[in-house]
Amino acid sequence: MALSARGQDAATPEPATISNPDIPVAELEWRLKPLTAEDLGVEADGWQGLVKQKVEEIADTNIAILKKNEEMEEAEAGSSDQRQTEKTNLLERLAQLTEERTMLLDRANLVVDELERKGGDEAKVERYRTYMKAASGVKVDVSDTEALWSATKGWITSKEGGLRWLKNIALFVIIIIAFFFLSRILGNVTTHALARTRATSNLLRTFLINTIRRLTLIIGVIVGLAALEINIGPLLAVIGAAGFVVAFALQDSLGNFASGLLIMMFRPFDVGDAVEVGGVAGKVEEVNLLSTHLKTFDNKSVLIPNNEVWGGVITNITASPRRRVDMVFGIGYDDDIDKAQRILEDIVSSHDLVLKDPEPVIKMNELADSSVNFIVRPWTLTDDYWTVYWDMTREVKKRFDQEGISIPYPQRDIHVYNQGRSDDRSEAEGAA
Repeated sequence: MALSARGQDAATPEPATISNPDIPVAELEWRLKPLTAEDLGVEADGWQGLVKQKVEEIADTNIAILKKNEEMEEAEAGSSDQRQTEKTNLLERLAQLTEERTMLLDRANLVVDELERKGGDEAKVERYRTYMKAASGVKVDVSDTEALWSATKGWITSKEGGLRWLKNIALFVIIIIAFFFLSRILGNVTTHALARTRATSNLLRTFLINTIRRLTLIIGVIVGLAALEINIGPLLAVIGAAGFVVAFALQDSLGNFASGLLIMMFRPFDVGDAVEVGGVAGKVEEVNLLSTHLKTFDNKSVLIPNNEVWGGVITNITASPRRRVDMVFGIGYDDDIDKAQRILEDIVSSHDLVLKDPEPVIKMNELADSSVNFIVRPWTLTDDYWTVYWDMTREVKKRFDQEGISIPYPQRDIHVYNQGRSDDRSEAEGAA
């Protein structure tokens, strides 16, 4: 039985990385890489044991300080100087032990992180983390000003305390500044690259540039938080869970988001275009992932959800550089249609903003109830559409008046029958 027990003790694996508690973190990381989850469990037990020993030393030192305070309160004034010196030594020892504990906790947490990555038992990992968290921190009697000052000064001057955090904060600031400039550089590079691509709309160009800049800044913040030694794994998990909840609550907004992406990809219109969408006509002022902002022709601001824009009929008035101006002019049935044709052709051909190609169309089109209607369809640049429309309408009225061509208005003949006289006449004829 004794031999069996000794055999079991000999077979118990020993931690391989705790022989040097001051091992550099980078070296420890490499030594942990080849270890299995079982090996890492042994290492975690070993490092937890070192932390436990250090915490015991800290506890003993704190107890000694408490007793020294009691002795100083009871001692006479002449003998308190020696005890004060002893207390100062204890406080310095406490600061040193606290720094050593911090170093051990860093390495122990590194082992536990590696154990978790390699599929170690979750309950065991949680127990390790709970103990490490409970063993960390500094407890100071605020009523003891000397102890408070000693702990504060020790933390500030400690390589594992204030100096470490100062370095981390400086590194965080440098990383944020570096990624800020990197986001600007990437945005400018994207701008120049997209400028060479004619197929890219202003909407998609703006979206891509802003997205690249913001993603770069977000990555910079994540890297900066890692530099502050913040475990970003749980943070990302919380963000992911919150994103799922928000996405479920904002289903309609996600629909608008998807429609916004489709608008930017297929480019049915661009900023500055005159369009008619969702029953509203106006000029496109802005398009984001959720809505389209129009400025109507009477200067009203209208915000339309992208779902309504993409799900309805989209009419882009200014998509083409040229537009046909469709007009109808009517003359009286007694007027000379050939003369009216010549007048209309002369007006169209003499207008400076009317294009020669495509050729204008001027035809007698309809024998309406009150007029003979001509269609007049000249082509012009899109920007000149209303100028041509208004000029032509004005000029046709003036020329028709000068040439004696009438512009009839709708007429209706009403025949009134006197029912009473008709009945009397019928009775008289019957009597005769």
